[in-house]
Order: sequence, then C-alpha cells, then structure tokens
Amino acid sequence: MKKVLSIIFCICLLLPFNIKADDIDLAPNAGSAILIEFETGDVIYEKNSHEKLHPASMTKIMSMLIIIEHIDKGLISWDDVVTASANASAMGGSQILLETNEKMTVRDLFKGIAVASGNDAVVAMAEYIAGTQEAFVKMMNDKVKELGLTDTNFKNVHGLDDANHYSSAYDMAYMARELIKHKSVLEYTSIYEDYLRKGTDKEFWLVNTNKLVRFYDGADGLKTGYTAQAGYCLTATANKNNMRLIAVAMKEPDSKTRNAEVTSMLDYGFAQYTTETVLSTDSVLDKVLVDKGKKEYVEIVPTENITFLNKKTENSKNASYEIKLNKLRAPIKKGDVVGTLIVKFADNDQRKINITVKEDVEKCNILELFVRNLCAILGGNIKL
Repeated sequence: MKKVLSIIFCICLLLPFNIKADDIDLAPNAGSAILIEFETGDVIYEKNSHEKLHPASMTKIMSMLIIIEHIDKGLISWDDVVTASANASAMGGSQILLETNEKMTVRDLFKGIAVASGNDAVVAMAEYIAGTQEAFVKMMNDKVKELGLTDTNFKNVHGLDDANHYSSAYDMAYMARELIKHKSVLEYTSIYEDYLRKGTDKEFWLVNTNKLVRFYDGADGLKTGYTAQAGYCLTATANKNNMRLIAVAMKEPDSKTRNAEVTSMLDYGFAQYTTETVLSTDSVLDKVLVDKGKKEYVEIVPTENITFLNKKTENSKNASYEIKLNKLRAPIKKGDVVGTLIVKFADNDQRKINITVKEDVEKCNILELFVRNLCAILGGNIKL
C-alpha cells in the first residue's frame, strides 16, 4: 500500500534533458566523441557516440571500477600484497615491469594502472580479485549490463586489440561517471608523475599518459588509450566552478589532435553551461508518521543531490515535485529507500530520485506502544 503525497512548487530551472551543443563539430577528427555533465549525466555534445570501436586502454576504466568497488566493499584493501604471476609479468604494451613472483601492494598496482596504464599491473589485480583474467572479464561485462550500457563487450582487462573487444564513446563516458563516484580514484588519476619501488635499484618512474592533468586547469583524470586498430583515445574529466565534465574522444589520428579536441569539448562545456543544485541530501521534503517507531515522525530527504544543467544563454523553465511514499514501519535505517521523488517538467519530461529517512528509527517496545495508544485514547493528555 502506498501513500502519495504531492508537493508542487515552481523553481526557476532550465530544462535539463536533451541539452546539446549547437551545430558545432567540437571533435572533427574523432571517429566518435561525447561530452557529458557528471552530476546530471546530461549529454552536452555527441558525435557518433554509439559507434562500436576498439577502446584500447580506456578498457581500464571498467577494470578500475571493479577494483575500487572491491576495495570500498571491504573485500580487499589498499594495503593487501599481491604476488605477480608469470602471466601478468609477461604482458606486453604499457607496463610497470612487474617480475614473476614480485610482491606489490594493491595501492601501488592501482597507481600503476591509473597513471602509467600498466597492462601487467591490471592483469595482476584481475587475477588477485577473480582468480583468472577471464573471470574478471565476466565481472566487467556483468557491470556493463548492470549500468544499462549496450555498446560494449570486453574480452580482456587491458584493452589490447581483440576482434570482439569493443565499446563506444557513450558507454565509456558513463563508465567513467560511475568510476569517479568513488572519489578516491581521482587521487590516483590526477597524479602527473611519481615512483614505484622508490629507493630501490628497480625504481620505476611513473608519468601520466594523460597530459591534460598537467596542462588543463581542473583536469584530474581519467584514461588514455592507443592501439593500431583503436587509434588515439582519451576519456578525460575536469572540475571547474563546482561543475564536473567528462569528455571522450575515440579513433583520433594522433595524440596532439586527441588532446586538442578533448580540450575543445571541455572548454565549450565550461563556457556554455553551469549547474544548480536545488535540493541536497540534507533538504527535508516532509515529516511523516512511522508505524511502531520509537519516534512517531521522521523527516524524509533525497538520497542524492538534485542538480540541473543550465545553458547560460537560455531562459529558465518551471518544474514541480511529487513525492510517492511507501508506508513507513519501524525499524528503518538512514539510506533505506522509502519512496520516490519525481521532478516533473512542463513538456512531460521527468527525473526520479529515491528518498530516505534523515535518521534511523528504532521499533518501540510493547510498553511504549501501550502508553502511546493510551495517550491517543485519552486525547493526548499523557506524554511519553
């Protein structure tokens, strides 16, 4: 049984859906490209964004996502020590020169992936988490399906060319969006240079393959790629004026052109758009009754910030909200989904956000329930 509460009020917002760049080709040399805003996921610019292409080392965006999810869930830790297999140490392409049976922490291996795009490092991590690279690839493809992406099929964890290994600029952008929801990732992808095995005779100098983290203001990630079939690729993210953008360019002719066209996309986005957070996770939407709760009433809040992408030169439009609330019965914990907040626009577009309680509510005991019922019978003259 659902209780429906509606709160309708107008706010000055720009319609955040289907916002696209004017007829400007921001990436004329790219085979495929896209620019999105991080908070809303709105597309600002796209070009052949669903074309299936070789992603090269941008594959490691998904590899890093699986790794960081395992860390955040406590399944592995940054300080775990991983032993490199002969399979990992034999990987070609970009590498951190792992030797068979060499031991390295998850932290350093992740750094080797994020900064130097180490194929040997990502294979070592895949084997540590899943036992085999093949089992880890299944995790990657399962995550793709979970995210609702349809242009991607992974055959390996590193991105070396394989006939059935492909993705799209669109899918890469939304994988990147999911990855950087784990903010600790940016601590690694923003490193321009560092060392592994520092102070030993096998010291290895890491230099970020993504030069934008040094030369573009606000850039702090994310992943380059190159193979003969993929061409030059880049998924980049930057944050300015409290707005984060993600740009992807695939099948570029060379690294200089790739970096210039990604820069052009980012420049356009920051010049033309701004974001506005109209409700935050602390915004109280209503105060509602909790059946059998120690507290009779609890405040409800959104589970995430409600942010809108505004084009600076366009007029604002009105929006309204509707709350669809489940019946609340104790115990309830903060974070539990108790309903949906629907943001409605004049042209019938809408956005749905889960809502939760602002604080935990424990279940009251029999005595408390008896006294509460007695209070109700006596007209509320007895207070707990």
